Amino acid sequence: MNKSVYIIGSLRNPNVPAAAQAFRADGWDAFDDWFAAGPEADDWWQKYENARGHGVKEALRGYPARQVFNYDKTHLDRCSFALLVLPAGKSGHLELGYFLGCGKPGYILLDGEPERYDVMYNFATGVFTSLDEALKVMDEDYRARMKTDSQPAFSYPGSTR
Repeated sequence: MNKSVYIIGSLRNPNVPAAAQAFRADGWDAFDDWFAAGPEADDWWQKYENARGHGVKEALRGYPARQVFNYDKTHLDRCSFALLVLPAGKSGHLELGYFLGCGKPGYILLDGEPERYDVMYNFATGVFTSLDEALKVMDEDYRARMKTDSQPAFSYPGSTR
């Protein structure tokens, strides 16, 4: 298991690169490179597809959508942990759901006390109210998983393992 975290969030959330930088400073391989597309990337893609006469179904089958999807999925598959930095939209929540469905630990960083609570956040491995708390708990989780991963799954009777 590598000490890597996929930072999930919105292209419009300025807290995403700050969270990634904090994880990098703590020794993590933090992936937030998708943020470089800018806050209006999805809007421009939709305008482009609409100008070509494409609806959502055609747009999702197009090269731009498939390229971006595969880019993100490659790094979701590569990373060992995920952190959804709120506020985030549908894509971010789908990415977290995919990550958790792969059996990997995925966490949520709230952006303050929510106006409405959401019981489905119980699907997450954990929910944090501060970046410091996220760093501390996720580092502890990583160390605990490394300790478990280093143990052999099976040892023969009488072996020294």
